[in-house]
Amino acid sequence: MEVKDTYRTLDFPSEEVLYKEKNSKFFGYAFPISSEEEAKEILDSLRKQHHSARHWCYAFQIGTEKIHFRANDDGEPSNSAGMPIYGQIQSFEITNVLVVVVRYFGGIKLGVGGLIVAYRAAAQMALEASEIVEKTIDIHYLISFDYKNMNKVMRVIKEKNLDIVSQKMEMSCEIEIKTRKKNAEMVFDIFSNLYEIGIKLKE
Repeated sequence: MEVKDTYRTLDFPSEEVLYKEKNSKFFGYAFPISSEEEAKEILDSLRKQHHSARHWCYAFQIGTEKIHFRANDDGEPSNSAGMPIYGQIQSFEITNVLVVVVRYFGGIKLGVGGLIVAYRAAAQMALEASEIVEKTIDIHYLISFDYKNMNKVMRVIKEKNLDIVSQKMEMSCEIEIKTRKKNAEMVFDIFSNLYEIGIKLKE
């Protein structure tokens, strides 16, 4: 079975987009994120930027194997904002992303149906204004060995084109490498079969 080891995400934050409906303004934004902390920071700065807006509704999804997501209506009727935004994240098939739609109320109520359409449209516009890229899901390993075995380790790293994330070179050395998930088992086997060289998964 082919291992799926890529995911789609945003290359960089989208430009601001604007969707208007009956005097209400919906500003849409999309951001690449890697943690919930990052999402909170972005939301805080958007709340400052749009301090006179009425609602800051959002959805985010983080993770490739284990998915963590949240959808927030921020005072709009239940499921009229956050879930329609989240639906767009799903339909674009992306992850590690935050989509925020900031609403300025224009005095005319849109009703739940109208809100769903507006939040969905603003989220879709923000994602269409984004650059979507494919990235690999990487597995990180720690390789530990004595300095005298350095050449052996470096040869494998070079041959297999592995990325070095960090290294500590003393009497006993430790190198953190990363490799695409689909190559991970092979890389693990090579190193674990080498004499006097330790490899373990980095937690």
